[in-house]
Amino acid sequence: MKRTRVIIMGAAGRDFHNFNVFYRDKEEYEVVAFTATQIPNIDGRVYPPELAGKLYPNGIPIYHENELTSLIKKFDVDEVVFAYSDISFEHVMTKASEANAAGASFRLLGVDQTMLKSKKPVVAVLAVRTGCGKSQTSRHVASILRKAGKKVAAIRHPMPYGDLNAQRVQRFATLDDLIKYNCTIEEMEEFEPHIINGTIVYAGVDYADILKMAENEVDVILWDGGNNDTPFYKPDVTITVTDPLRAGHELRYYPGNTSLRIADIAIINKISSAKKEDIETVKENIKKVNPKAIIIEADSPIEVENPELIKDKRVLVIEDGPTLTHGEMKFGAGVVASLQNGAKELVDPRPFAVESIQETFRTYPEIGTLLPAMGYGTKQMQDLNETINRTDCDVVVIGTPIDLRRIIKIKKPVTRVKYYLKELTTPTIENILREKGII
Repeated sequence: MKRTRVIIMGAAGRDFHNFNVFYRDKEEYEVVAFTATQIPNIDGRVYPPELAGKLYPNGIPIYHENELTSLIKKFDVDEVVFAYSDISFEHVMTKASEANAAGASFRLLGVDQTMLKSKKPVVAVLAVRTGCGKSQTSRHVASILRKAGKKVAAIRHPMPYGDLNAQRVQRFATLDDLIKYNCTIEEMEEFEPHIINGTIVYAGVDYADILKMAENEVDVILWDGGNNDTPFYKPDVTITVTDPLRAGHELRYYPGNTSLRIADIAIINKISSAKKEDIETVKENIKKVNPKAIIIEADSPIEVENPELIKDKRVLVIEDGPTLTHGEMKFGAGVVASLQNGAKELVDPRPFAVESIQETFRTYPEIGTLLPAMGYGTKQMQDLNETINRTDCDVVVIGTPIDLRRIIKIKKPVTRVKYYLKELTTPTIENILREKGII
């Protein structure tokens, strides 16, 4: 039997999951390669044989996405599977055209082909773009579940940027576990706030194994989605967060548009920061593609530690990295806090950036006068640290979900911004979870 030869395009997350649940151990397919993009230094590896299964005794090589056309020809590929997220429709179809022109079919796997069924109730929190406010929504939902007496585990969308075998199943219950697993800044930003609030976090590579372990420990699974990806587990309740500061993006990005269409609850976040007409645009777009979704308006109020440090000062603002890069946001909580508290100037870090941080600005020139908290590995964390300390500013404002001072030695006065989800309309998430029998 001729096997269908497949390349899976990804970014060290959805691609591995799609392989594990759909392609692994199926003799009619041969996955000849993965390609990698979005995240630095995740190509040049091998998806290990211990994870790849009996059909792949040597594992599966991972190449950079810019080699796609040559790989299709080299491996005589029949089918290219697109498996990463927070991507414009134009970008997706450009990749489809590249694959088609090289002779391969192009495929997007559906939710029913890639979602696993849990024995426990699942609440999924998704977003239509990176930076909508999904993280504070996940924390808010976890708090509701805990207050109702439920033991909850947040199973986080994968970020396996290191040793894939070692990262097969990861459980985080204390901050020491972040050190144990050599977490990047991007991982810490998602795990640390949950841990501090008393929620166990699972992540890794093999989400069937992760689910089995979590089910033995908790009452409810909270799927904490990444980028704008769809869930890895079949939800009993799906919550999708939208962003009126990027009105219209909910219809133009993949798979965020899918995440909106499957939502039971659609949250319009950042109400106080958005224009009325943009809020209405998002509301109408939700009704257009998912008229059954319950719409909740919400805000993400900020709390500033030592706000007096900001007034009349030249401020370096550090914001969440993925939100500024492939999330395409122009500002975050750090900028809002700086402007509200009378900063004299937002200092441009670009003249002071070193090595990998310089490369980030070259790749994403639209970031402007903000510093993305890039930390995909030790070297990039060091470059971020040096960039911060080289920058000519009076004060550093940290707008990331974690306290960077815990892992980076900042030699300047520092203040930090926190934010949380505040629901403004009814029914609330708690009302709906009770109605659905989750609590």
